[in-house]
Amino acid sequence: MSRGVRFAVFAVGAAGLGVLFVLAAFRLPDFGGRFHPYGDRAVASAIAEKTKNVVSSVNFDQRAFDTVGEELILFASALGAVVLLRTVRREREEEAGEHGYGPADVFDALRLTGYVLLPVTLLVGVYIVAHGHLSPGGGFQGGVVLGTALHLLYLTGDYPALARLRPVPAFEAGEALAAGAFVMVGLAGAGLVKTGNTLVGLEVGCAIVLVLAKFFEQALLVREEGA
Repeated sequence: MSRGVRFAVFAVGAAGLGVLFVLAAFRLPDFGGRFHPYGDRAVASAIAEKTKNVVSSVNFDQRAFDTVGEELILFASALGAVVLLRTVRREREEEAGEHGYGPADVFDALRLTGYVLLPVTLLVGVYIVAHGHLSPGGGFQGGVVLGTALHLLYLTGDYPALARLRPVPAFEAGEALAAGAFVMVGLAGAGLVKTGNTLVGLEVGCAIVLVLAKFFEQALLVREEGA
């Protein structure tokens, strides 16, 4: 595709977006007015669903469809990493302890820091997921913390231990099941904020682990045949 064609496609899309933005801006309520339809509906919905607070009601009762989209984007990213970084015909994958990929020689302070922070970070991630409906945070943020917490083992220089701690097939199944379960919970109706939050955290955590696992495998274990 030539530069001119790309610019033409961009111009058409940008023009359409500009028209929609202008039309939407003209229909906004006046600044400082008393007409707040979204706020009125959000508060009424939070009271009707008996959610802990209005913010959680907006996030989980009214924006669950948006969360499904975010989960599908992350799911597609993990799937793309698995497909693009898979071992191809000219390559082979070594075992985690093969050819010197055992525990590396790192500073004792760094190793101790990784071992100490691993359980603490996991606990923080669980707390963020479990209390997302009460305080800032939630399944997405907590899932990122949980997914990255496991990789503190890599900082200790013990990649084989990390490979044993996060078996890729189990995390693949966990991500798929959590994503499907969240969609089913959303279709079942409101009132399942804690359950939805937990499923989001599980799906996000598994996806983060899968993406990083594939990058680690490609960098450390995958070799060309005969190399």
